[in-house]
Amino acid sequence: MIVTTRELFDVAYGRFAAGAYNINNMEQARGLFEGHRRADAPFIVQLSRGARKYAGVRMLEAILRAVEEEYPELVFAVHLDHGDEESCYDAIDSGFYSSVMIDASHEPFEENVAITRRVVERAHAAGVSVEAELGMLGGVEEDIQVDEKHAQLTDPAEAETFVKETGCDSLAVAIGTSHGAYKFTGSQGIHFDRVEEIQRRLPGFPLVMHGSSSVPKEEVERINAAGGALDPSAKGVDEDEFARAVPLGVTKVNIDTDGRLVWTRVHREHFRDHPENFDFRAPGKVFVDEYARFIQHKAEKLQSEGVLDEVRTALRGGDG
Repeated sequence: MIVTTRELFDVAYGRFAAGAYNINNMEQARGLFEGHRRADAPFIVQLSRGARKYAGVRMLEAILRAVEEEYPELVFAVHLDHGDEESCYDAIDSGFYSSVMIDASHEPFEENVAITRRVVERAHAAGVSVEAELGMLGGVEEDIQVDEKHAQLTDPAEAETFVKETGCDSLAVAIGTSHGAYKFTGSQGIHFDRVEEIQRRLPGFPLVMHGSSSVPKEEVERINAAGGALDPSAKGVDEDEFARAVPLGVTKVNIDTDGRLVWTRVHREHFRDHPENFDFRAPGKVFVDEYARFIQHKAEKLQSEGVLDEVRTALRGGDG
């Protein structure tokens, strides 16, 4: 069942975070849905502009429609990730997306407000939720490339004003994470004091953490052992910190890089161990199961595991 992110966040706030995962193909979609079936958890499917260019808008929709039929018991939102104004309108008008993200965070504050407000007005008229962003994450991922020296933490006072002036349904906040595999060095981590102050100014309002992959050391090591050349110092978000973020209003956590690492590790190891094989379906089957296991583990860390019945009941208005 496809729902809006706003509906999902109304149930999740302060109790769990919905994992938001980018997909590009059939194998990722199958693993994503199977993992949440095992976890008995709601989730958010994210389609980026890069994915839309790679697989095609209609192809991605067809894949999701098909896998939705295979897993009718699941509850999820379909979300445009890091959209510009044009792609947001395209997604809204398609009638398929239940949520869009307008990312005008690179613009001056007033321009960000104006663009976001325009998207909100058009989205809400169509029953679509809107995520906006304030502050800038560093790092590189698909179309996003921000030098760390230009990264900016979200100002809590600006966040309060921004939400009131735009009417957005959730806000992606820059709190120290970054896109890609190289997020932290040394003892750096999430700025929880910043999250606390934003929540104090915006009580009950859903916050979003982008760039939240954990970049498991074991995955990096296994990829390199199978011929990869990733920097062994790559370090992501400590996934045990999700539990600290949830009570502070974080209701959506974006995870993309970790899924790419699982894909890379499975395929590198398979073709290393089976150099005679040229059938890509063999590692594809392995990946679906491995990705499903990864997803189930993330749901546990996000505290969304086992809440699906409760979510369904809440969405039906408590009628059981």
